Amino acid sequence: MNLIIRLLVSAILVTLLANFLDGIAVDTFMTSIVVAIVLALLNFFVKPILVLLTLPVTILTFGLFLLIINAIIIMLCNTLVDGFSVANFGSALLFSLLLSIGQILVFSFSGDRK
Repeated sequence: MNLIIRLLVSAILVTLLANFLDGIAVDTFMTSIVVAIVLALLNFFVKPILVLLTLPVTILTFGLFLLIINAIIIMLCNTLVDGFSVANFGSALLFSLLLSIGQILVFSFSGDRK
């Protein structure tokens, strides 16, 4: 049940950010749910591989390269989900940063530690 709530909160945040950011577009709320699911799967399966492959660059940039990896994950989601579009890499970077901050805020207020 906790996973479903997390996905719904992420979908709501995706919808809100798509309404406020110019370079991001989501067709329907159902598309936002699909985006949240795909992002969760990409973060679980693909992101650890990318982090491992780019570990030297991540160390050299003191972890700031992880922001680039998050934007790459958003761009991958853009190619996988119809109805979700990201205009450019800068929009993906800003979207991933704001989505992460929003998730941190919502889940810290809800008492969810994961």
